[in-house]
Amino acid sequence: MNDQPLDARVDWEARVGLPSDVEAPVELPRLAAPSGLRIAEGRGQVTLSWGPVAGAAGYLVQRSDARDGPFETIVVGEPIVRPIPDTTLSDTSGMPGQAAWYRVAAAASVSDDGQPSSALVRGTPRASGDARARLRVDASRVIGTLARPWRPIIGSEHLSLLTYGPGPAGIDVGDDFGSALRTVHDELGVEAVRAHAILHDELGVYREVDGRAEHDFSGIGAVYDRLLEIGLRPIVEISFMPRDLAREPERTVFQYDAIISPPRDWERWGDLVSGLTSYLVDRYGREEVRRWAFEVWNEANLEVFWSGTREEYMRLYDVTAAAVKTVDSSLRVGGPSSAAVGWIDEMLAHVNASGGAIDFLSTHTYGNAPLDLRPIAERHGHPGLPLWWTEWGAHASHFHPLHDSAWAGGYLVHGMNSAMGRLEALAYWVASDQFEELGWPPRLLHGGFGLLTVGNLRKPRYWTLLMLEQLAEQQVEASIEGDGAGDMLNALATRDDAGRVALLAWNTAIDSSQADGNPLLDRRLTVEIHGLEGRAYRLRHLRVDREHSNLADTWQAMGGGDWPTSEQWPALHEANQLEELEPGRRLEVTDGAVTLEIDLPMPAVSLLELLPEGG
Repeated sequence: MNDQPLDARVDWEARVGLPSDVEAPVELPRLAAPSGLRIAEGRGQVTLSWGPVAGAAGYLVQRSDARDGPFETIVVGEPIVRPIPDTTLSDTSGMPGQAAWYRVAAAASVSDDGQPSSALVRGTPRASGDARARLRVDASRVIGTLARPWRPIIGSEHLSLLTYGPGPAGIDVGDDFGSALRTVHDELGVEAVRAHAILHDELGVYREVDGRAEHDFSGIGAVYDRLLEIGLRPIVEISFMPRDLAREPERTVFQYDAIISPPRDWERWGDLVSGLTSYLVDRYGREEVRRWAFEVWNEANLEVFWSGTREEYMRLYDVTAAAVKTVDSSLRVGGPSSAAVGWIDEMLAHVNASGGAIDFLSTHTYGNAPLDLRPIAERHGHPGLPLWWTEWGAHASHFHPLHDSAWAGGYLVHGMNSAMGRLEALAYWVASDQFEELGWPPRLLHGGFGLLTVGNLRKPRYWTLLMLEQLAEQQVEASIEGDGAGDMLNALATRDDAGRVALLAWNTAIDSSQADGNPLLDRRLTVEIHGLEGRAYRLRHLRVDREHSNLADTWQAMGGGDWPTSEQWPALHEANQLEELEPGRRLEVTDGAVTLEIDLPMPAVSLLELLPEGG
């Protein structure tokens, strides 16, 4: 830590990529090389697909201009998380008209790059030509219940913001933040919130007087009372360290000086955690708190969040988990809540050796779909362990324009679709732009993490998550083929007992360098829907792209600037709608089927609802 205090954002950017400890040697299994690698050439891209490999958490796709190499891994998200979890990838980063060689290797963990590679394939993205795809839906063939990994948890800034007064743009922070949380609960079906710093000194939790530890959990109670009144439950992230208990109180992160130090007294730390847990059980009832969960710290594998060693974090985990379980063994506790899928093998190996309790495995990633952690849990003897990604988003950097873009809406849908059925929770980071960590929002659209702006205007990511939530419960058979199908171009289809058919189709290059759009990647999609029971349907076509349901476009058309005027706020809220294309269109059914065509620019997400006439 520098001797001179630094601006929180400057400090963050200087240290965020630094590990808190050297990487531990982990023995990984030898995996087979992927088989059946195929390539489909398309306009502006090539799509690769291959067979799954047993034991793989993900796959590394490599490209070279020459058959003999050198090969470089295609990075679709944050460079530190290079593997992708799926067995299909549309590479949009090549030069149209220029051939390249590809190979794929399985990865047993996030940092595994020593596995054998597949056979080579060669492909060339086309520089022109027709680009079409076909989606076939059979509404009569139910294949299961639609998974909704966004519902269990959403991310949030520290919950004490609920007690704050006037803030950015003169808006009351507590009221605005509370309204955002209520909105994601009511409209997106979100059940719980995970936030930092519940033990921050701001809430007056811990102090030492004449060498004696004193606890006061009333501040936490006031915050959780407000959260529960909204309808949400907390995921209690046990962080950060109270100043009087910190070994290194000068080691901090964020504008609000969250202390990242290990405790100077482990017994007092355990007493603090058990005291908090007892308080919560007494205040809210044992059965209620059993529906919550306790997560140990935040991203301790990064120097910016943990001034101790890896071994000290593992000790913190064991002491914390034991303290929670002494109050009620049925309460859920987990971790390591790591950045970039770090310390997963280490965590599971540690609890196996120490006997520490673990009820869920948690980690984070940005810019990429979550890896498949099931094989890692299984090889450590924890099959079926709940897998929670308690932070996930379009980009790891605050103040980044991608967060406000239409591209991020498609990215969100791609990631949620990838995660369905292989993890329990994928928590988007975060609900609201009421966010203090690296400084308050300086303007309406500043690249904030929130799905909702200050003032609770909905960004494209919010709308696409709402589209997902509006899908029906019964997932039906859907297949897509054509230029970029299976990755860049994809779909989900659903139905309900009332005969409503709802399907989501999207065109999103996960390569964020394409975020501003690329005409070569625009597509024409033919949609065939079979198995319909009615004679006619009303079509409701909702769209998010750069020209529709895009707050940035709306605000720019009004003149832009830092903050809306008192006259502009109502106008923005009125214009902030999920836009419908072709309202009132009627579809006639022939032999139980309808066919329609839609344009899907890149990026774009369309929700197509077929409503039986009279519905």
